[in-house]
Amino acid sequence: MMAEMKEMTKHRQAQTGAGIQNEMEMEFDAVSDNESFARIAVAAFVSHLNPTLEELADIKTAVSEAVTNSIIHGYENLYGYGRHGETRPSYLTIHPGKVKIRCLLKKGVLHIEVTDKGKGIEDIDRAMEPLFTTKPELERSGMGFAFMEAFMDDLEVSSVPGEGTCVRMIKKLGTGAWIDGED
Repeated sequence: MMAEMKEMTKHRQAQTGAGIQNEMEMEFDAVSDNESFARIAVAAFVSHLNPTLEELADIKTAVSEAVTNSIIHGYENLYGYGRHGETRPSYLTIHPGKVKIRCLLKKGVLHIEVTDKGKGIEDIDRAMEPLFTTKPELERSGMGFAFMEAFMDDLEVSSVPGEGTCVRMIKKLGTGAWIDGED
């Protein structure tokens, strides 16, 4: 039975390219319109591995949360992120900036980095607490990092105030061998 399972895993890896390494990087303006572009681009990048709908939804949600944090907290670009139900933003602050996404696929494991050169995070531990938000006037839920942590297999946040933030996430896709050297 174990031999059959290993053979099925090898067959799936051969079909999906799980043993192949692939990388992509993109950079875009820190504006709300690019949030959907980012999540769709990352989903398209992993699509050749035939992820489940749940895996795709998890990835898209986590990327969306990380990019949104860069835009509204890193650069304080609030256009498009007004109170719920408003057709106009509650206020508009525009700071030029870029959000960068780097993805690496290796042996069926997706590594994502979302970085900005915005204002950074003063207290990462506090920022990662569920329901904590620095934008209550926008009815932000304070659940961005909690969602990233729940939907991804690993989450790491590093930040330097005044220099920017990097969010690193890992998602294991499918049932492939995730440990180096596993047959």
